[in-house]
Amino acid sequence: MSYAWDELKGVCGMMPSFSTDDASSLLATDTINVQNLQEGVDKIIKDGIGLIATTGSFGQCYNLFFDEFKTLVRAAIEATDKRVPLMLGVTSANPRETAQKIKFVQEAGGEGVLMGLPYYDGMSVPKIVDFYKQICELFPKISVMIYHNPPNHKASIPVRAFPELIKNPNIVCMKDSHRSVTEFIALHEVIDGHIAHMVNQMQMYPYIGMGAAGCWSINAWQGPWPVIRLYQACMEGDIETAKRIQREMRGDGSADDFRPAMLPDVQGGNVQEFTGYIKPGPYRAPHALGPQDPTGERARKSAERWNQLCAQYRPEVEARRKSAVLV
Repeated sequence: MSYAWDELKGVCGMMPSFSTDDASSLLATDTINVQNLQEGVDKIIKDGIGLIATTGSFGQCYNLFFDEFKTLVRAAIEATDKRVPLMLGVTSANPRETAQKIKFVQEAGGEGVLMGLPYYDGMSVPKIVDFYKQICELFPKISVMIYHNPPNHKASIPVRAFPELIKNPNIVCMKDSHRSVTEFIALHEVIDGHIAHMVNQMQMYPYIGMGAAGCWSINAWQGPWPVIRLYQACMEGDIETAKRIQREMRGDGSADDFRPAMLPDVQGGNVQEFTGYIKPGPYRAPHALGPQDPTGERARKSAERWNQLCAQYRPEVEARRKSAVLV
């Protein structure tokens, strides 16, 4: 396998699938903006992100043609250039397509995948265990990050499945956010020393202190500094700072992205676009369907609030990074 579980920590940026100008059209067929993707990946790595994962729900794993997926994989591998671990999302409703995606990742030089369950019908626990077992045996050199998303994948992976899952040595990480404190504690009695657990950014306090290795974050692509500073505070045991940053990030509730994503009837713009940190491009369908708000007022307000947090916490993050280098 390519990545060890204890290499995977910090903030995992859940990458958007950067789109071309025509991506909102139902007739569009080649919608990956390679230049914007590579510029965005380079920027966020230089700004301190610890891990990148592509093509989850935010990265529209369900909404790219296979040729587009290939373009994204090649571009992400080239842009990352082994500077941080890269987990390439391969989730599909079709388990055979998942295997074909992993085969391509391996051929393209990828080292890790973000893999959720086939999601047309919910899977039983024995099927979940066997699915991961078969994939891991087929691709023993590929590190696997479990993508646990019960609302979208129609199945929850309970604690009782993990004594079997940890028998697969190339399962080294998990993107997760659906655990109560009691379940989290029971889970870590099984996975500690085997699987790095990435919780939602708004769960870092208290879960970092209970065994989480870091967090997954969509908001990091608006500028990663508030999320990185929250991680630093949790690692330093600075509880008051951690709680304050979580309150600030929560703001109007837009940062509570561990809840099931719901598409509003009226689309109001892309926060990542309005912050100016990256160039994500327009929404693809189904996000692009329905009435549009050309002013994007809500997204603009969220972007302004996030940019204020970036200005506040960037100096603190960079000072800590500089001190770590000097030491």
